[in-house]
Amino acid sequence: MTILIQNPDFGVAAAEEKRVNEEEDTELVLDGGFLAPYANSFGNGFRDYDAETERQEGVENFYKQNHMNQTYDFVKKMRKEYGQLNRVEMSIWECCELLNDVVDESDPDLDEPQIEHLLQTAEAIRKDYPNEDWLHLTALIHDLGKVLLLPSFGGLPQWAVVGDTYPLGCAFDESIVHHKYFMDSPDYYNPAYNTKYGVYSPNCGLDNVMMSWGHDDYMYLVAKANNTTLPSAALFVIRYHSFYSLHRSDAYKHLMNEEDVENLKWLRIFNKYDLYSKSKVRVNVDKVKPYYLSLIEKYFPAKLQW
Repeated sequence: MTILIQNPDFGVAAAEEKRVNEEEDTELVLDGGFLAPYANSFGNGFRDYDAETERQEGVENFYKQNHMNQTYDFVKKMRKEYGQLNRVEMSIWECCELLNDVVDESDPDLDEPQIEHLLQTAEAIRKDYPNEDWLHLTALIHDLGKVLLLPSFGGLPQWAVVGDTYPLGCAFDESIVHHKYFMDSPDYYNPAYNTKYGVYSPNCGLDNVMMSWGHDDYMYLVAKANNTTLPSAALFVIRYHSFYSLHRSDAYKHLMNEEDVENLKWLRIFNKYDLYSKSKVRVNVDKVKPYYLSLIEKYFPAKLQW
């Protein structure tokens, strides 16, 4: 079944996020009125990787390990192994509940269990885009791949599951967080991988690009293999929501095709809620659960292979 979606409204009412009374207010007004704080859970700006916080050293060390170990060959190995989807059979909601034990060590903005972030993001989007139910569900499931951190899924190290993602097989763009640590990667010096296009061709399409391995790519593989009826924009959001060098810095556009360009519009909408909805505000799970169960039933089978 094909799900048709309308292009997002990029008029005045749905313009880029805007600051209100910048000198006095401490909130950001997003497209439909969702109020987001200027500061994260630790009182700093969002995605400030240089802020001196209790997590700064750990986050930087995370990216050092990530950039050193995420190689083209490593990703090929992980995609082959986890693409078999032979770990467990369970529902989407069962997977959501598994995330209660997961904290993302690469995130400088949040130290809450991941289930809180999923519901915060989904509910914020639901408020501003009430008719785009596929986007509500996408928000709920976008981080489910973080179950890779759990022993039953192999207990992968944090650097192989979370953090910003980026293409392998071509040059590392300087906009990538802690770019300096790529000098510890063997791919950095491989002439097959260290040019603008590397192993790719112009406008080849991001679906043909090898991304650094983690929860994004894993959940993308799970959704596709289990025949979700979510639209292509949803799969694009799932796979590339951590690809900040693209949707925040416009890097790697030379690899995109026309479908990628259209889907990027939805990713940029999603990203504002994914980032700015991280807060200490709690969501009443029992109250919203029936709604999300109905969306899961609409777009996924009852049980999925993981």
